[in-house]
Amino acid sequence: MSKFGFERRHQPLASRAVYRRRLLRSSSVAGGVIAISLAAGVLGYRYLGGLPSWVDALYNASMILGGMGPVTELHSDAGKIFASLYALYSGAALLTSVGVLVAPALHRMLHHFHIEAERG
Repeated sequence: MSKFGFERRHQPLASRAVYRRRLLRSSSVAGGVIAISLAAGVLGYRYLGGLPSWVDALYNASMILGGMGPVTELHSDAGKIFASLYALYSGAALLTSVGVLVAPALHRMLHHFHIEAERG
């Protein structure tokens, strides 16, 4: 196995149990990144953006993190700067999370095709 826990080119395909553990670990990591990112966004919108309720802060942070865009207009400079930085961060966090999430499935598929190509 490589340092990332995936089998190498000439090794057999991992068992389904190993694959399920990889999926669970990847899902946990991606979920953790999203949860921490969402919490940071909620706190930033609430305290720096001056949004009046936690629900408004959650709504704004969720929409930015999901790539939809801002909902509430911010009036303070601190809030606008936070929203700008959070939007840039959110794009990278979302793409990273998706990559971590699909890595085990993509690796298994490519490894399976490589094994089939060597046999044929």
